[in-house]
Amino acid sequence: MESERVNKGTKANGIQTEGRSAVTEKMMVCVSGSPFSRELIRTTRQMADHLKMKWAALYVDTPKRVPKTMGDRMEISRNLRIAEDLGAETFTVSGTRISDEIISFARKHNVRHIVIGKPKYSRIIEWVRPSVVDQVIRKGENITFHVIPGRREIRTNAINYIFPKHSVEWTPYLILSGIIIALTLLLRLLGPANDLVNVALLFLMPVLFGASRWGMGPGFYASLMSILSFDFFFVPPVQSFTVADLRYILSFAVFLIVAMITASLSSKLKNQLKEARENEKITLTLYTLGREMTVVDELQSTMNRIVLQISDKIGFQAAIYLPDKNNELEVAACSTTADWAQLKAGGAIAKWVYLHGEMAGRGTQTLSESPGLFIPLRTEDFIHGVMVIYYGGFHFPDSLEHKRLIEAIAGLVATAIARIKLQEEAKKAQLAAESEKLRAILLDSISHELRTPLSAIIGSVTALSDHDEVFGPEDRRELLATIRQGAVRMNRLITNLLGMVRLESGMLHLNRQWCDLEDIIGVSMKQIEDSIEKRELCVEINDSFPPIKVDELLFEQMLANILSNAVKYSADKSRIVISACQKGDNIEINIKDQGIGVPLNELDHIFDKFYRLKTNAHVPGTGLGLAIAKGIIKAHGGSISAKQNLDKGITVSISLPMKD
Repeated sequence: MESERVNKGTKANGIQTEGRSAVTEKMMVCVSGSPFSRELIRTTRQMADHLKMKWAALYVDTPKRVPKTMGDRMEISRNLRIAEDLGAETFTVSGTRISDEIISFARKHNVRHIVIGKPKYSRIIEWVRPSVVDQVIRKGENITFHVIPGRREIRTNAINYIFPKHSVEWTPYLILSGIIIALTLLLRLLGPANDLVNVALLFLMPVLFGASRWGMGPGFYASLMSILSFDFFFVPPVQSFTVADLRYILSFAVFLIVAMITASLSSKLKNQLKEARENEKITLTLYTLGREMTVVDELQSTMNRIVLQISDKIGFQAAIYLPDKNNELEVAACSTTADWAQLKAGGAIAKWVYLHGEMAGRGTQTLSESPGLFIPLRTEDFIHGVMVIYYGGFHFPDSLEHKRLIEAIAGLVATAIARIKLQEEAKKAQLAAESEKLRAILLDSISHELRTPLSAIIGSVTALSDHDEVFGPEDRRELLATIRQGAVRMNRLITNLLGMVRLESGMLHLNRQWCDLEDIIGVSMKQIEDSIEKRELCVEINDSFPPIKVDELLFEQMLANILSNAVKYSADKSRIVISACQKGDNIEINIKDQGIGVPLNELDHIFDKFYRLKTNAHVPGTGLGLAIAKGIIKAHGGSISAKQNLDKGITVSISLPMKD
C-alpha cells in the first residue's frame, strides 16, 4: 500500500509524527519538473484526504535551478496544474537556496507536514552535492516530513551533474587571451621596475573582469592564463614553469579562489537582476492591463482594448474566442494585423481548449505544431472563453517568466469578462425590478383612474334605472352629464395608454398633413371642456400664422394632454394662455398657466413616465400625459421643455421645424 510505503520512508529518515490537531495543520508537497512529482502530488492528496487537512504544492525557483528548455518549464507548470486540479493551493517562490525557501514558506503558512521526494543518485553526487532533502530535514524543526524515495535509479553521470554541459561561446576566451597577452607584453616592456606583488595584482584584473563579465568558465580560463603568464615571464626562474619560491603557490591558489567567488557572486547578481527586470516588466504589463480592465464597459469594446494592449505589451498577435448564444466559439476580438484564415483554422483548437480547460498549442504537449498558444480563460470552475497568442514564424519565448505573464494576463482577462457579465446581469436585474415597479405604479394608477369614473357612471345609471320617477328633467341632465364626463375621462385614459404602447413599441407612424394650428387647438380644448369648468383659456395667435405639417390626431392628443395637465394643477378663475410664434425655421407654441408651479429641481422630470408632482391635494391622473406629449413631439422632430414663470405657474414650450 502507498500509505505503508510513505510510513516506512518516514521512519527510515528518523522522523516521528507529532500529535497535533489536524484541524490547524496544513500539508505541503515540494514539486519540480520531474515526472516523479506527479506521484508525490497524488500521494499528498491521498494523505491530506485521509487526515482531513488542507494541502499546498510549492515550486522553488533558484538561479541554479533554472529550467533549461521550454519542455522543462511546461512540465513544472503541468505538475502545478495537476496539483491545483486535485484541490491544492499552488505557489511558486524565488530564492537562492531551496531548503531555506521551503522552510520559510512552511513557517509562514503553518505547514506541519511536508511531502518531499528523494531521487536515487550515486554516492559521488550525494557526497559532492548534499541532498536538498537532508538540508530541509536538518532545518525543519517541529515539522513532520514524509520522504518518498524515487522508484527508479536516475543514471546521471557524476561529472555532468556537478559540471553541467553548456554550449561554449568562444568570444570571451579570445577577448581574455588578448587582454592577458597585451598585459604581459606591457609589463615585459616596463622591465624590472615592476615589483612582483604589483604584477600579481595586475594579473588579477583579467580574472576579476572575466569572472564578473562572463561567469565561471571564462573566469577559470583567465585565472589559469594569468597564472601561467605570471609564472613563465615574471617569477624566478624566468621563462620556466618551475616555481623557486613556494609562496607563489599560495598566490596561484588565490587566483583560482578569486575566480570562483567572483564568478559565483556575479552569476547570482546577474540572475537576480534578470529576474528583477522580468518581474518589473511583468508587473508593469499586468498593471497596465489591470488599469484597462477596471473600466467596465460593453464587452466587445473591452475585449478590443484588451487585445490591443496584449499585442502592444508582449509583441505578438492575440485573439479572444468567446461562446455565442449557442455555446459555439467565435472570434470576439483580435489584433489589427491578425490573419483571419489563421484564426478560423485555430477555432478547432480553441474549442478543444474550451471543452477540456487545458492549454494547447505552441510550447505545450498538445498540438505543439500550432503557431499559437491557446489558454483557457478560467475563473474558479467556469471557463468564459479562450485567449490565443500567435507567434507565427517567430521563436517561442523560452522562459518561465513569459509563460507566467501569459497565464496572469489570461487570469485578468477572465476576471474582466466575469465582471462585465456580472454587471450586465445586475443591469438586467435592475431593469426587471424597475419594470416591476413601473408595472405596479401603472396598475395602481389605472385601477384608480378607472374606478372613479366607473363608480360615477354606475351610480348615475343605477339611479336613473331604479328611481327614474324621482328625478326631474334637470336632475336627469346632470346625471347624464356625469355619465358623459366619466366616459370621456375613461376614453382619454385608454387613448393615452394606447399612445404610450405605440411609442414604446416603435409602431407610431405619422400621417402628416398641412393643418391650421387654431383648428387643432380648438379640437383639443373641446376634448377637455368638461374639466375646464371656471378656468379661462385664451388663444393668442396671429391670423397670418402659417399652417403646420403634422399628424393632426396625434397633435390634438398632445395639446389636450398638456392643457389637461395645466387645468389639473391650476385653481378656478385662473388663466391659461396658448400662444404661437415663428422663430427662424421653427415655430414655437407656448402653454402658460397660473397653477401651483413645479420646483426647479423637478422640471426635468415632469416629462418622465409615471411622474407625478407631489402635492397635498389629490390630483387625478396616471403620469403618462406629458410623457406621451414628449414622445409625439420627438416623433415630429421637435423638442419640448418647461420653465417656471416669474409670478406663478409654468410655461410648456414646444419647438417644431417648419420643414419636413
